[in-house]
Amino acid sequence: MTTDEPTAPRMHLAAFLNAGPQGTVGWRHAEAGDGFLTAAHYTHIARVLERAGFDMAFVPDALAVPRSLGASFAPAVTWGTGTPRLDPVPVITLMAAATEHLGVAATVSTGYQEPYHLARGMATLDHLVGGRAGWNVVTSFQDAEAQNFGQEKLLERQERYARAEEFLEVTTRLWDSWADDAIVADKESGVYGRPDRVDAVDHRGRRFAVRGPLSVPRPPQGYPVIIQAGASPAGRDFAARWADVIFCSHESLESAVAFYADVKARAAAHGRDPDQLKVLPAATTVVGTDVRDALAKHEAFTELVHPEAGLSRLAYHVNVDLTRYDLDGPLPSLEEVGVEGHYREVVEFAEREKLSVREIGRWYGARTEGNMIGSAADIADTMELWLDRGAADGFMIQATHVPAAFEEFADHVVPELRRRGLVRTAYTGGTLRENLDLARPERGEWRNRAAPAAKERS
Repeated sequence: MTTDEPTAPRMHLAAFLNAGPQGTVGWRHAEAGDGFLTAAHYTHIARVLERAGFDMAFVPDALAVPRSLGASFAPAVTWGTGTPRLDPVPVITLMAAATEHLGVAATVSTGYQEPYHLARGMATLDHLVGGRAGWNVVTSFQDAEAQNFGQEKLLERQERYARAEEFLEVTTRLWDSWADDAIVADKESGVYGRPDRVDAVDHRGRRFAVRGPLSVPRPPQGYPVIIQAGASPAGRDFAARWADVIFCSHESLESAVAFYADVKARAAAHGRDPDQLKVLPAATTVVGTDVRDALAKHEAFTELVHPEAGLSRLAYHVNVDLTRYDLDGPLPSLEEVGVEGHYREVVEFAEREKLSVREIGRWYGARTEGNMIGSAADIADTMELWLDRGAADGFMIQATHVPAAFEEFADHVVPELRRRGLVRTAYTGGTLRENLDLARPERGEWRNRAAPAAKERS
Protein backbone atom coordinates (compact mmCIF):
# COMPACT_ATOMS: atom_id res chain seq x y z
CA MET A 1 0.00 0.00 0.00
CA THR A 2 1.33 3.43 -0.93
CA THR A 3 1.87 5.87 1.91
CA ASP A 4 3.02 9.46 2.07
CA GLU A 5 4.46 8.98 5.56
CA PRO A 6 8.29 8.88 5.77
CA THR A 7 9.56 5.31 5.87
CA ALA A 8 12.93 3.85 6.79
CA PRO A 9 14.21 2.27 3.58
CA ARG A 10 14.89 -1.43 3.42
CA MET A 11 16.72 -0.83 0.14
CA HIS A 12 19.39 1.84 -0.31
CA LEU A 13 19.87 3.50 -3.68
CA ALA A 14 22.97 5.17 -5.06
CA ALA A 15 23.64 6.44 -8.58
CA PHE A 16 26.87 5.84 -10.51
CA LEU A 17 27.54 8.83 -12.74
CA ASN A 18 30.56 9.61 -14.90
CA ALA A 19 31.81 13.19 -14.99
CA GLY A 20 32.21 12.74 -18.71
CA PRO A 21 30.61 10.70 -21.51
CA GLN A 22 28.49 7.86 -20.12
CA GLY A 23 30.40 4.71 -20.98
CA THR A 24 31.82 3.72 -24.35
CA VAL A 25 28.48 3.83 -26.19
CA GLY A 26 26.05 5.59 -23.84
CA TRP A 27 26.92 8.97 -25.33
CA ARG A 28 25.73 7.71 -28.76
CA HIS A 29 22.20 7.00 -27.55
CA ALA A 30 19.60 9.18 -29.27
CA GLU A 31 18.28 10.38 -25.91
CA ALA A 32 21.69 11.02 -24.33
CA GLY A 33 22.47 14.56 -23.26
CA ASP A 34 25.70 16.21 -24.33
CA GLY A 35 26.13 18.70 -21.49
CA PHE A 36 28.75 16.97 -19.34
CA LEU A 37 30.89 20.13 -19.48
CA THR A 38 28.09 22.21 -17.94
CA ALA A 39 26.92 22.68 -14.37
CA ALA A 40 23.28 22.34 -15.44
CA HIS A 41 23.85 18.73 -16.52
CA TYR A 42 24.87 17.63 -13.03
CA THR A 43 22.45 19.77 -11.05
CA HIS A 44 19.54 18.43 -13.11
CA ILE A 45 20.55 14.83 -12.44
CA ALA A 46 21.02 15.61 -8.73
CA ARG A 47 17.46 16.91 -8.49
CA VAL A 48 16.10 13.86 -10.32
CA LEU A 49 17.89 11.57 -7.85
CA GLU A 50 16.74 13.53 -4.82
CA ARG A 51 13.14 13.43 -6.03
CA ALA A 52 13.48 9.65 -6.20
CA GLY A 53 14.88 9.42 -2.66
CA PHE A 54 18.38 8.24 -3.58
CA ASP A 55 20.89 8.09 -0.74
CA MET A 56 23.72 9.43 -2.85
CA ALA A 57 25.25 10.19 -6.22
CA PHE A 58 28.69 8.68 -6.75
CA VAL A 59 31.20 9.97 -9.33
CA PRO A 60 34.16 7.69 -10.22
CA ASP A 61 37.54 8.89 -11.41
CA ALA A 62 40.88 7.90 -12.93
CA LEU A 63 43.93 10.10 -13.33
CA ALA A 64 44.89 9.39 -16.93
CA VAL A 65 43.67 9.03 -20.48
CA PRO A 66 43.83 5.24 -20.96
CA ARG A 67 46.71 3.84 -23.02
CA SER A 68 45.94 0.17 -22.46
CA LEU A 69 45.10 -0.89 -26.03
CA GLY A 70 48.11 -0.90 -28.33
CA ALA A 71 50.06 1.29 -25.87
CA SER A 72 48.29 4.31 -27.34
CA PHE A 73 45.68 6.79 -26.14
CA ALA A 74 44.19 6.93 -29.66
CA PRO A 75 41.51 4.22 -29.08
CA ALA A 76 40.39 5.86 -25.83
CA VAL A 77 40.03 9.25 -27.50
CA THR A 78 38.42 7.79 -30.63
CA TRP A 79 35.73 5.85 -28.79
CA GLY A 80 35.37 7.86 -25.57
CA THR A 81 36.75 5.09 -23.38
CA GLY A 82 37.37 6.48 -19.90
CA THR A 83 37.91 9.95 -21.30
CA PRO A 84 37.26 12.88 -21.13
CA ARG A 85 36.83 12.88 -17.37
CA LEU A 86 36.34 15.92 -15.15
CA ASP A 87 37.64 16.29 -11.60
CA PRO A 88 34.77 14.76 -9.60
CA VAL A 89 35.06 16.90 -6.45
CA PRO A 90 33.84 20.18 -8.01
CA VAL A 91 31.12 18.16 -9.75
CA ILE A 92 29.72 16.66 -6.54
CA THR A 93 29.99 20.04 -4.82
CA LEU A 94 27.67 21.46 -7.48
CA MET A 95 25.28 18.55 -7.04
CA ALA A 96 25.16 19.03 -3.27
CA ALA A 97 24.51 22.76 -3.65
CA ALA A 98 21.51 21.99 -5.89
CA THR A 99 19.90 19.65 -3.34
CA GLU A 100 19.06 19.45 0.37
CA HIS A 101 19.25 15.74 1.18
CA LEU A 102 21.18 13.90 -1.53
CA GLY A 103 24.54 12.53 -0.43
CA VAL A 104 27.48 13.02 -2.80
CA ALA A 105 30.64 10.93 -3.13
CA ALA A 106 33.76 11.11 -5.27
CA THR A 107 36.66 8.82 -6.05
CA VAL A 108 40.08 10.00 -4.87
CA SER A 109 43.12 7.74 -5.19
CA THR A 110 45.42 7.01 -2.28
CA GLY A 111 48.21 6.47 -4.79
CA TYR A 112 48.75 10.09 -5.81
CA GLN A 113 47.57 12.18 -2.87
CA GLU A 114 48.85 12.96 0.60
CA PRO A 115 46.65 12.18 3.62
CA TYR A 116 46.65 15.75 4.94
CA HIS A 117 45.45 17.17 1.63
CA LEU A 118 42.68 14.58 1.30
CA ALA A 119 41.59 14.87 4.94
CA ARG A 120 41.40 18.66 4.73
CA GLY A 121 39.45 18.69 1.45
CA MET A 122 36.93 16.04 2.49
CA ALA A 123 36.40 17.57 5.94
CA THR A 124 35.79 20.95 4.30
CA LEU A 125 33.31 19.44 1.86
CA ASP A 126 31.46 17.57 4.61
CA HIS A 127 31.02 20.81 6.56
CA LEU A 128 29.89 22.83 3.55
CA VAL A 129 27.29 20.26 2.43
CA GLY A 130 25.91 19.60 5.91
CA GLY A 131 27.30 16.11 6.45
CA ARG A 132 26.47 14.62 3.05
CA ALA A 133 29.96 13.80 1.72
CA GLY A 134 31.48 10.43 0.85
CA TRP A 135 34.89 9.29 -0.35
CA ASN A 136 35.43 6.30 -2.65
CA VAL A 137 38.87 4.98 -1.74
CA VAL A 138 40.82 3.53 -4.67
CA THR A 139 44.44 2.50 -5.12
CA SER A 140 44.38 3.23 -8.91
CA PHE A 141 44.44 0.54 -11.57
CA GLN A 142 46.24 1.84 -14.69
CA ASP A 143 49.93 2.17 -15.49
CA ALA A 144 48.94 5.34 -17.37
CA GLU A 145 48.03 6.91 -14.02
CA ALA A 146 51.42 6.06 -12.54
CA GLN A 147 53.11 7.62 -15.57
CA ASN A 148 51.43 10.95 -14.84
CA PHE A 149 53.05 10.99 -11.40
CA GLY A 150 56.67 10.09 -12.07
CA GLN A 151 56.34 6.29 -12.01
CA GLU A 152 56.75 3.83 -14.88
CA LYS A 153 54.24 1.27 -13.59
CA LEU A 154 51.69 0.85 -10.85
CA LEU A 155 53.01 -0.41 -7.58
CA GLU A 156 52.29 -4.09 -6.92
CA ARG A 157 48.80 -4.75 -5.55
CA GLN A 158 50.09 -5.68 -2.09
CA GLU A 159 52.08 -2.45 -1.82
CA ARG A 160 49.15 -0.37 -3.11
CA TYR A 161 46.92 -1.75 -0.36
CA ALA A 162 49.65 -1.31 2.26
CA ARG A 163 49.90 2.34 1.23
CA ALA A 164 46.11 2.69 1.34
CA GLU A 165 46.05 1.13 4.81
CA GLU A 166 48.47 3.70 6.21
CA PHE A 167 46.72 6.46 4.24
CA LEU A 168 43.37 5.63 5.90
CA GLU A 169 44.98 5.44 9.31
CA VAL A 170 46.49 8.91 8.95
CA THR A 171 43.41 10.44 7.34
CA THR A 172 41.02 9.25 10.04
CA ARG A 173 43.42 10.33 12.78
CA LEU A 174 43.50 13.80 11.20
CA TRP A 175 39.69 13.92 11.17
CA ASP A 176 39.80 12.94 14.83
CA SER A 177 42.43 15.53 15.79
CA TRP A 178 39.70 18.00 16.82
CA ALA A 179 37.18 16.90 19.42
CA ASP A 180 33.57 17.78 18.67
CA ASP A 181 33.56 20.31 21.53
CA ALA A 182 36.95 21.89 20.73
CA ILE A 183 35.41 25.17 19.50
CA VAL A 184 33.77 27.37 22.13
CA ALA A 185 33.84 30.76 20.33
CA ASP A 186 33.23 32.67 23.58
CA LYS A 187 33.02 36.32 22.51
CA GLU A 188 33.02 37.61 26.06
CA SER A 189 36.26 35.92 27.12
CA GLY A 190 37.87 35.98 23.71
CA VAL A 191 38.59 32.26 23.83
CA TYR A 192 37.90 30.63 20.49
CA GLY A 193 39.04 27.06 20.99
CA ARG A 194 40.24 24.59 23.63
CA PRO A 195 43.78 23.39 22.86
CA ASP A 196 43.34 20.52 25.32
CA ARG A 197 40.63 19.17 22.97
CA VAL A 198 42.86 19.25 19.89
CA ASP A 199 45.50 16.55 19.41
CA ALA A 200 48.62 16.41 17.31
CA VAL A 201 48.83 13.35 15.10
CA ASP A 202 52.60 12.93 15.09
CA HIS A 203 52.45 10.03 12.68
CA ARG A 204 55.73 8.68 11.38
CA GLY A 205 55.26 5.56 9.29
CA ARG A 206 56.88 3.81 6.38
CA ARG A 207 55.11 5.89 3.73
CA PHE A 208 53.88 9.05 5.45
CA ALA A 209 55.03 11.49 8.09
CA VAL A 210 52.28 13.84 9.29
CA ARG A 211 52.55 16.09 12.32
CA GLY A 212 49.01 17.49 12.48
CA PRO A 213 46.59 18.49 13.78
CA LEU A 214 44.24 19.13 10.86
CA SER A 215 43.34 22.76 10.18
CA VAL A 216 39.63 21.88 9.81
CA PRO A 217 37.38 20.90 12.76
CA ARG A 218 36.01 17.36 12.94
CA PRO A 219 33.57 16.65 10.08
CA PRO A 220 29.82 16.61 10.87
CA GLN A 221 29.72 12.86 10.14
CA GLY A 222 32.85 12.15 12.16
CA TYR A 223 34.29 10.60 9.03
CA PRO A 224 32.76 11.21 5.60
CA VAL A 225 31.16 7.98 4.39
CA ILE A 226 33.94 5.67 3.16
CA ILE A 227 33.24 3.65 0.01
CA GLN A 228 35.38 0.85 -1.37
CA ALA A 229 35.13 -1.52 -4.33
CA GLY A 230 37.91 -4.06 -3.75
CA ALA A 231 37.10 -7.53 -5.11
CA SER A 232 40.45 -9.29 -4.57
CA PRO A 233 41.05 -11.00 -1.21
CA ALA A 234 43.23 -8.05 -0.12
CA GLY A 235 40.58 -5.60 -1.32
CA ARG A 236 37.77 -7.40 0.49
CA ASP A 237 39.71 -7.46 3.74
CA PHE A 238 40.60 -3.78 3.40
CA ALA A 239 36.95 -2.92 2.74
CA ALA A 240 35.75 -5.07 5.63
CA ARG A 241 37.92 -3.01 8.01
CA TRP A 242 37.45 0.49 6.65
CA ALA A 243 34.43 0.79 4.36
CA ASP A 244 30.92 1.92 5.24
CA VAL A 245 29.72 1.03 1.73
CA ILE A 246 31.06 -1.59 -0.68
CA PHE A 247 30.33 -1.07 -4.38
CA CYS A 248 30.58 -4.33 -6.34
CA SER A 249 29.42 -5.97 -9.55
CA HIS A 250 28.37 -9.55 -10.27
CA GLU A 251 27.47 -11.62 -13.30
CA SER A 252 25.06 -13.81 -11.30
CA LEU A 253 22.92 -13.82 -8.18
CA GLU A 254 24.93 -16.76 -6.84
CA SER A 255 28.24 -14.90 -6.96
CA ALA A 256 26.57 -11.88 -5.35
CA VAL A 257 25.27 -13.99 -2.45
CA ALA A 258 28.72 -15.50 -1.91
CA PHE A 259 30.42 -12.08 -2.00
CA TYR A 260 27.89 -10.57 0.43
CA ALA A 261 28.35 -13.38 2.94
CA ASP A 262 32.13 -13.18 2.64
CA VAL A 263 32.51 -9.44 3.27
CA LYS A 264 29.97 -9.44 6.09
CA ALA A 265 31.84 -12.31 7.76
CA ARG A 266 35.14 -10.46 7.31
CA ALA A 267 33.64 -7.35 8.94
CA ALA A 268 32.46 -9.43 11.92
CA ALA A 269 35.90 -11.05 12.20
CA HIS A 270 37.37 -7.54 12.53
CA GLY A 271 35.00 -6.77 15.40
CA ARG A 272 32.57 -4.68 13.37
CA ASP A 273 28.80 -4.89 13.25
CA PRO A 274 28.12 -6.38 9.77
CA ASP A 275 25.00 -4.21 9.49
CA GLN A 276 27.31 -1.18 9.52
CA LEU A 277 28.74 -2.29 6.17
CA LYS A 278 26.32 -1.72 3.28
CA VAL A 279 26.81 -3.77 0.11
CA LEU A 280 25.52 -2.11 -3.07
CA PRO A 281 25.92 -4.19 -6.26
CA ALA A 282 25.77 -2.45 -9.62
CA ALA A 283 22.41 -2.56 -11.38
CA THR A 284 21.88 -1.24 -14.89
CA THR A 285 18.15 -0.98 -15.47
CA VAL A 286 16.47 -0.91 -18.86
CA VAL A 287 12.80 -0.07 -18.31
CA GLY A 288 10.13 -0.96 -20.83
CA THR A 289 6.38 -1.38 -20.91
CA ASP A 290 7.08 -5.14 -20.76
CA VAL A 291 10.03 -7.49 -21.16
CA ARG A 292 9.82 -7.51 -24.95
CA ASP A 293 9.90 -3.72 -25.14
CA ALA A 294 12.82 -3.52 -22.70
CA LEU A 295 14.80 -6.20 -24.58
CA ALA A 296 14.28 -4.29 -27.81
CA LYS A 297 15.68 -1.16 -26.13
CA HIS A 298 18.67 -3.11 -24.88
CA GLU A 299 19.33 -4.68 -28.28
CA ALA A 300 19.25 -1.26 -29.92
CA PHE A 301 21.78 -0.07 -27.35
CA THR A 302 24.16 -2.98 -28.00
CA GLU A 303 24.04 -2.29 -31.74
CA LEU A 304 25.80 1.02 -31.10
CA VAL A 305 29.09 -0.58 -30.05
CA HIS A 306 32.10 -0.78 -32.36
CA PRO A 307 34.28 -3.88 -31.71
CA GLU A 308 37.45 -1.84 -31.14
CA ALA A 309 35.58 0.38 -28.69
CA GLY A 310 34.74 -2.73 -26.67
CA LEU A 311 38.33 -3.97 -26.69
CA SER A 312 39.50 -0.50 -25.67
CA ARG A 313 37.14 -0.50 -22.70
CA LEU A 314 38.11 -4.02 -21.62
CA ALA A 315 41.85 -3.29 -21.93
CA TYR A 316 41.34 -0.10 -19.88
CA HIS A 317 39.65 -1.96 -17.03
CA VAL A 318 42.07 -4.90 -16.86
CA ASN A 319 45.16 -2.72 -17.54
CA VAL A 320 46.43 -5.24 -20.10
CA ASP A 321 47.17 -4.66 -23.79
CA LEU A 322 44.91 -7.28 -25.38
CA THR A 323 46.54 -6.84 -28.80
CA ARG A 324 49.35 -9.07 -27.50
CA TYR A 325 47.01 -12.06 -27.68
CA ASP A 326 45.16 -13.94 -30.41
CA LEU A 327 41.92 -12.00 -30.62
CA ASP A 328 40.13 -15.03 -32.07
CA GLY A 329 41.28 -17.30 -29.25
CA PRO A 330 40.09 -17.54 -25.64
CA LEU A 331 41.05 -14.96 -23.04
CA PRO A 332 44.25 -16.19 -21.38
CA SER A 333 44.58 -16.27 -17.63
CA LEU A 334 45.82 -12.87 -16.46
CA GLU A 335 47.83 -12.87 -13.25
CA GLU A 336 47.73 -9.13 -12.48
CA VAL A 337 44.77 -7.05 -13.60
CA GLY A 338 43.50 -3.56 -12.92
CA VAL A 339 39.92 -3.98 -11.72
CA GLU A 340 39.69 -7.46 -10.21
CA GLY A 341 35.89 -7.46 -9.99
CA HIS A 342 35.40 -6.63 -13.67
CA TYR A 343 37.94 -9.28 -14.69
CA ARG A 344 36.21 -11.99 -12.65
CA GLU A 345 32.88 -11.11 -14.23
CA VAL A 346 34.40 -11.28 -17.72
CA VAL A 347 35.96 -14.68 -17.01
CA GLU A 348 32.69 -16.03 -15.63
CA PHE A 349 30.68 -14.84 -18.63
CA ALA A 350 33.26 -15.77 -21.29
CA GLU A 351 33.68 -19.31 -19.99
CA ARG A 352 29.94 -19.82 -19.90
CA GLU A 353 29.38 -18.44 -23.41
CA LYS A 354 32.65 -19.79 -24.94
CA LEU A 355 33.71 -16.37 -26.25
CA SER A 356 36.94 -15.36 -27.98
CA VAL A 357 38.80 -12.20 -26.95
CA ARG A 358 37.27 -10.35 -29.92
CA GLU A 359 33.78 -11.52 -29.00
CA ILE A 360 34.36 -10.57 -25.38
CA GLY A 361 35.33 -7.09 -26.52
CA ARG A 362 32.18 -6.74 -28.62
CA TRP A 363 30.07 -7.82 -25.62
CA TYR A 364 32.04 -5.70 -23.15
CA GLY A 365 31.67 -2.54 -25.19
CA ALA A 366 27.94 -2.49 -24.49
CA ARG A 367 28.21 -4.37 -21.21
CA THR A 368 26.12 -2.87 -18.48
CA GLU A 369 26.78 -4.21 -15.02
CA GLY A 370 24.02 -6.12 -13.28
CA ASN A 371 21.53 -5.93 -16.12
CA MET A 372 17.93 -5.69 -14.96
CA ILE A 373 15.75 -5.57 -18.06
CA GLY A 374 11.96 -5.50 -18.08
CA SER A 375 8.97 -3.59 -16.84
CA ALA A 376 9.12 -1.57 -13.63
CA ALA A 377 7.48 -4.49 -11.81
CA ASP A 378 9.98 -6.98 -13.29
CA ILE A 379 12.92 -4.88 -12.13
CA ALA A 380 11.41 -4.41 -8.67
CA ASP A 381 10.90 -8.20 -8.47
CA THR A 382 14.58 -8.80 -9.23
CA MET A 383 15.76 -6.20 -6.74
CA GLU A 384 13.51 -7.59 -4.03
CA LEU A 385 14.78 -11.10 -4.74
CA TRP A 386 18.39 -9.97 -4.30
CA LEU A 387 17.55 -8.44 -0.93
CA ASP A 388 15.62 -11.53 0.17
CA ARG A 389 18.44 -13.88 -0.90
CA GLY A 390 21.08 -11.93 1.04
CA ALA A 391 22.92 -10.51 -1.97
CA ALA A 392 22.54 -6.78 -1.35
CA ASP A 393 21.58 -3.97 1.01
CA GLY A 394 20.60 -1.87 -1.99
CA PHE A 395 21.91 -1.04 -5.44
CA MET A 396 24.27 1.25 -7.30
CA ILE A 397 22.12 2.25 -10.26
CA GLN A 398 24.05 2.70 -13.51
CA ALA A 399 22.44 4.46 -16.44
CA THR A 400 22.90 3.34 -20.04
CA HIS A 401 22.54 7.00 -21.01
CA VAL A 402 22.00 10.21 -19.09
CA PRO A 403 19.95 11.89 -17.93
CA ALA A 404 17.05 9.95 -19.51
CA ALA A 405 17.79 6.53 -17.97
CA PHE A 406 17.89 8.02 -14.46
CA GLU A 407 14.62 9.81 -15.20
CA GLU A 408 13.01 6.55 -16.35
CA PHE A 409 14.14 4.78 -13.18
CA ALA A 410 12.85 7.64 -11.00
CA ASP A 411 9.52 7.88 -12.83
CA HIS A 412 8.71 4.18 -13.19
CA VAL A 413 10.76 1.87 -10.96
CA VAL A 414 10.90 4.01 -7.80
CA PRO A 415 7.07 4.30 -7.51
CA GLU A 416 6.86 0.50 -7.72
CA LEU A 417 9.57 0.11 -5.05
CA ARG A 418 7.75 2.61 -2.86
CA ARG A 419 4.48 0.76 -3.31
CA ARG A 420 6.22 -2.29 -1.88
CA GLY A 421 7.66 -0.32 1.03
CA LEU A 422 11.25 -0.97 -0.10
CA VAL A 423 12.54 2.59 -0.51
CA ARG A 424 11.91 5.85 1.31
CA THR A 425 9.05 8.16 0.54
CA ALA A 426 10.84 11.04 2.32
CA TYR A 427 14.24 11.64 3.87
CA THR A 428 14.33 11.24 7.63
CA GLY A 429 18.06 11.73 8.30
CA GLY A 430 20.08 14.90 8.16
CA THR A 431 23.37 13.36 7.02
CA LEU A 432 24.39 10.74 4.48
CA ARG A 433 25.34 8.41 7.33
CA GLU A 434 21.91 8.75 8.90
CA ASN A 435 20.15 8.07 5.60
CA LEU A 436 22.30 4.96 5.09
CA ASP A 437 21.53 3.79 8.65
CA LEU A 438 25.20 4.10 9.60
CA ALA A 439 26.42 5.16 13.03
CA ARG A 440 28.59 8.23 13.42
CA PRO A 441 32.12 7.04 14.30
CA GLU A 442 33.33 7.84 17.77
CA ARG A 443 36.49 9.89 18.01
CA GLY A 444 39.34 7.39 17.87
CA GLU A 445 37.32 4.85 15.89
CA TRP A 446 40.29 4.46 13.53
CA ARG A 447 41.97 2.28 16.17
CA ASN A 448 39.22 -0.31 15.77
CA ARG A 449 39.51 -0.35 11.98
CA ALA A 450 43.27 -0.20 11.42
CA ALA A 451 45.31 -3.31 10.70
CA PRO A 452 47.29 -4.79 13.62
CA ALA A 453 50.54 -3.10 12.58
CA ALA A 454 48.87 0.30 12.70
CA LYS A 455 47.41 -0.42 16.14
CA GLU A 456 50.89 -1.28 17.40
CA ARG A 457 52.21 2.08 16.14
CA SER A 458 49.52 3.93 18.09
